[in-house]
Amino acid sequence: MRKENCVEFALEFLKKKFDESEYFADKKAEKDYRFEHSVRVANIGRIIAEKEGMDSDALVIACLLHDISYCNEFAGREDAMNHGRYSAKIARPFLEEIGMEPEVIEDICYGIAIHVDDKADFPGERTFFALSVGDADNIDRFDAYRIYENLKWVKYDEMSLAEKKEHCERLVAKLEKFKSLDFATETSRAMWLEKLDFQIEFYNKLLKQAENSVLN
Repeated sequence: MRKENCVEFALEFLKKKFDESEYFADKKAEKDYRFEHSVRVANIGRIIAEKEGMDSDALVIACLLHDISYCNEFAGREDAMNHGRYSAKIARPFLEEIGMEPEVIEDICYGIAIHVDDKADFPGERTFFALSVGDADNIDRFDAYRIYENLKWVKYDEMSLAEKKEHCERLVAKLEKFKSLDFATETSRAMWLEKLDFQIEFYNKLLKQAENSVLN
């Protein structure tokens, strides 16, 4: 089977699992976000793979399926931490069914399993490929959409000016610390720093705007 067909099948499989999910039945916004996030992570994964000389189709597939277990409801936050391992269990029989090579399946499933907390429930190697699944996931989670999510979550529009300034200052300090996180490849690290710098610039401008909302 041609690898590009495997990518198409993986995308169709992801969409089918989400469309048939009882959990997502009345949660269209959540389903759409999780699907779109998975596609964005796959596109990031392709960039990383192509620049680092990895199997790009395999990494795209791993990224597409890294959150597929969200089709099921988790029994609380602790259970949700297992979603990488759950996703690997869903992905494995599908990958076997479409005839991917056993060693590629192992790489994909291990990368999916460890992308949340660097732990798997089966043996595997922390290769650059496996680690790049989590790298691509993190890069997307700190892109422009996360700014919108954060401001919506904290109800920024309902804060006082003092609270707005404090929130922006706290986020900038937190984002600066994230610059020291380790990444598997130079490509991933460069993309990560670009996203962080974008967010830091945004929140610094938002902070300045809050400060400028008081007449000097």
